[in-house]
Amino acid sequence: MGVTAIIDYGMGNLDSVARAVEVCGGTPAVTRSKDDIGSATHIILPGVGSFSDGMSNMHALSLPEMLKEQVFEKGIPFLGICLGMQLLAANGFEGGKTKGLGWLDGEVIRLEPDSKETRIPHIGWNEVIFTGPNPLFGGIPSGKDFYFVHSYHLVCKKSEDIAATTPYCGGFISAVRRENIYGVQFHPEKSQRLGLQVLRNFLEVGRSG
Repeated sequence: MGVTAIIDYGMGNLDSVARAVEVCGGTPAVTRSKDDIGSATHIILPGVGSFSDGMSNMHALSLPEMLKEQVFEKGIPFLGICLGMQLLAANGFEGGKTKGLGWLDGEVIRLEPDSKETRIPHIGWNEVIFTGPNPLFGGIPSGKDFYFVHSYHLVCKKSEDIAATTPYCGGFISAVRRENIYGVQFHPEKSQRLGLQVLRNFLEVGRSG
């Protein structure tokens, strides 16, 4: 199994993601180096924080260009986690309207409570309900709980990009997929056995063609 590049753009959770990849049998490299990213067999973009700060940091390090080359031109499997998934959108509104990577047609907006009991940010375990087959969820039943920490969510304009939803605040998208691009709003590195299974499944993507 080759090296998994875990992108360091100053937005959190790098060590926990790296440890989880190791547990799953992968070889993590926490990096922002063009050479490391260019030689990786898999790429993970984690993240905790605001959309605007995330994109500012990404541009300061010339990461959008590096990642686009690997993901679109070379077809390297890519996984965005939490903020890393949200940055796939065309625009985000956390910290002011900001252009995202634009890999998915959609935008990132604030969660809106649908009852007096609903709390924002959404913190804790909640169901992830699959909308169709997805290599990330192999061996995992739909409706199982994963761990979330977020106040914003991705809204996709194309239903075929939606891989899973979660019944909170009237329902939000909790996983996406477009070809070799994957994203999860939950934190697999904090989701115990099933979260590790998601990462293990991701590391298998592309190994057999």
